[in-house]
Amino acid sequence: MNRYDDHLLILPEDKANELIANGFIEHQSVADRRVMVLERARGWEPAVEIFERDLAQTMRNYPKRFLLLVIDFDHRGDRRDYVETKIPPDLRDRVFVLGTWSEPERLKADLNGRSFEAIGKALADDCYRGTDTLWSHPLLEHNKAELARLREQVRPFLFDLN
Repeated sequence: MNRYDDHLLILPEDKANELIANGFIEHQSVADRRVMVLERARGWEPAVEIFERDLAQTMRNYPKRFLLLVIDFDHRGDRRDYVETKIPPDLRDRVFVLGTWSEPERLKADLNGRSFEAIGKALADDCYRGTDTLWSHPLLEHNKAELARLREQVRPFLFDLN
């Protein structure tokens, strides 16, 4: 990954989110040289702390770096708002927060046990095609506005759209 070209870092909260992220980047149309899944944070609060402590400054050093925090919302409508208060205004356009309304295991169960990697590939396919087939699932639909913002910023460099 070239830090001086547009690229996306993904910071997953836990192993399930890490597997989803890995499935996402395994999609055949993802420019895998422009995305990297970081080591899981082991909780949504540690993910925010890692962002504040380490990643915010590196984003300032590399203005073409984007960051996706993948967290569980644990049925908390205020979770995204809280996380967004931790994102400095100068980075707001390059930091995104997505995740399941409850937890990924519930999404997996709702999808008849589809693997986390397969879920990630299906989410990537939606992004590539500009559809919301899986993104419209009740456990993901709360991401709609954030997903639109993310797609606008990263889709042009993350997917082979030719």
